[in-house]
This record gives sequence, structure tokens and C-alpha cells, in this order.
Amino acid sequence: MVSNLSFQVPALAVGQVHSREIIVKKSRFITTIGHTAGMEECRAFIATVSAQYADATHNCYAFNGSAPGSTAICGCSDDGEPHGTAGQPMLNVVLHCGLGELTAVVTRYFGGTLLGTGGLVKAYQDAVKTALADLPTAERMVPAYLDIVIEHSQVGLLKKLLPDFNAQILKQDFGAQASFTLLLPQAKASAFAALLADKTKGRGLIKLRTD
Repeated sequence: MVSNLSFQVPALAVGQVHSREIIVKKSRFITTIGHTAGMEECRAFIATVSAQYADATHNCYAFNGSAPGSTAICGCSDDGEPHGTAGQPMLNVVLHCGLGELTAVVTRYFGGTLLGTGGLVKAYQDAVKTALADLPTAERMVPAYLDIVIEHSQVGLLKKLLPDFNAQILKQDFGAQASFTLLLPQAKASAFAALLADKTKGRGLIKLRTD
């Protein structure tokens, strides 16, 4: 499994979908992909797409509501296709595509020709792969927060470090000492804290939070 400090997700806003269609022996396979974080969003997306294509022969799905490759929040359904010919093959693609927080629904309109077990597996996997091929993606940054108290003379040191760590000041207060709350990528938080402690010769108070 890849690190969950930051990872790629579909670059789709709430309510936005990415859809592609393939034809296999006159059967239409329409793949609809959404960015879904957590079980609730995955289930809601599946319900919405299934309602949109309520007249279809099948609405099979696979989802991963967490980091790429994670099985903590995942699931699939054959939706009436022979067991193991749709949902699980789709999920295998979803879990190995390098993206997280993704739900794929493949809608099938039967074209009159039976595809057989192997044919169904290939068709459903190809449908998902086709949609993934040009899916726009973005990096999901897992945030961390640093609560910092330093001397006023050290404020300049702190601010010089911010750009290199993609850190933002959320709150600052200048009382007897200078206090800050910073937002930055979790992957960079420990290194930032260590470097700041070194620059201030250990005279600052630095607390890391991930909530």
C-alpha cells in the first residue's frame, strides 16, 4: 500500500462525474467515476448513478473510499451478473490504479449476446480502465497543524521556512512571546518542526497535531 500522507484522487468536484463508454458485442458498458471519501459518499454516489440508469440491465460497482490500495473502506457488487464476473474484477482495477477515494459504477445495457465468464471479467475491467485512462487527478494533501511559541526575535526565522514546506499561517498572536498555528502537509510537518527547533536552538515550544 502507498503512503497515506498524500495521494492522488480524482480531480472532480462534488456532484461532478467522469464517464466513458465501450461497446462489447453490442452490449453497452458505461463507466461513471466520482471522487468519494468515506463509506457514506461511496454509497451515495452508487445510489445516484444507479437511479440515473435505473432502466439498465446491471449497475455494477467497485469503490475505495480511502488511500490507494487500502481495503479499509472498499466494496463491490456484481448486481445480478454471475458471481465474481463484475464487481471483484472492477475492484481489482480500482485498488491497483494508484488512486484513492474513487467509486466506479459500470452500467450495462445487454446487447443480446452472452459474453461468458471470461468475457464479462474482461469487459468490466476494460470499461473501468478506459474511464481511468483520461481521468483528471489531483493530489490530496493530508493536513497537519503546528502550534508554535517562539521569541519575537525568531519570527523572521520561522517565516523564511514557510515557503519550502508549503506551510500557511492560520493564526498568530504577539504577546509576551510570538505564537503561531501553522497548516502544512503532514508529510513535511516533522521535518519542519525539527528544522525550526534547530534554528531556534531549542528555545521554542512546538506541538504537532493531526486533527
